[in-house]
Amino acid sequence: MHVSMIELKAALRRCFEATGYFVGNYEDAANMILWLEKHGLNGLAELQRALPFIGEDSAKPLSTVVYEDSTSAIIDSNGRSALNCIAASVDLAHAKALENGIATVTVHNCHNRMFILKALTDCGRRGISVAAYWQNGSQTVTEHTAAIKAGERYPSYSEATTTLSSNEEDKQALTIICSSRVDLTSSLQRSKGNRNASYISAKQVELNKEHSVDNGIDIDEELWARINKIGEGVLVENSDRSRQGAGGR
Repeated sequence: MHVSMIELKAALRRCFEATGYFVGNYEDAANMILWLEKHGLNGLAELQRALPFIGEDSAKPLSTVVYEDSTSAIIDSNGRSALNCIAASVDLAHAKALENGIATVTVHNCHNRMFILKALTDCGRRGISVAAYWQNGSQTVTEHTAAIKAGERYPSYSEATTTLSSNEEDKQALTIICSSRVDLTSSLQRSKGNRNASYISAKQVELNKEHSVDNGIDIDEELWARINKIGEGVLVENSDRSRQGAGGR
């Protein structure tokens, strides 16, 4: 079925608010999904994989800083989705790069890391070059990079199947590198051990957005129903509050 970006964003906000995301976090989550989808990077497919687990995030500990110095940090996201924790990690890397020229932040135990692209784009538009790297899978391992030049409006994205072995400790990990001095954009196409590499340029990402703005977004009817069903929890809660406060009591 066909929906507008405004309709989709509103439904996503209600969905994440109903699952216990804090104010601000549910805005970030909705924007991350919408950003991927309208730029041709399968945000709704990523959401479909994440949706059965997002309700668990509210029961998990908040992200904790394991180590930190002036140019680096290690963060444990405690099994949370990137939808409600990764923006803060990118902001930390951005702040350190502004002060020291370059910074590296490594995030462990973080799921759905593809959603970082919205936060990376915001960072690049603020004048800092930034790149992120992560791996997915165990038997078949894929490598992913996303990067944006300082001052640019759109990132590039690479994905490749690798023959290099996956480090067990790096599962669900992601590395963010920010610099105010160095262009960090790169591609996995020529990386050693990689095959079946795909590359989406910043220009293609821009063209994908123009198409979505002109044509709207297609969404699976079952997924649309699930999003709205979860979001009904917010509407019910507000109705209960309204009834309790009625009559001037």
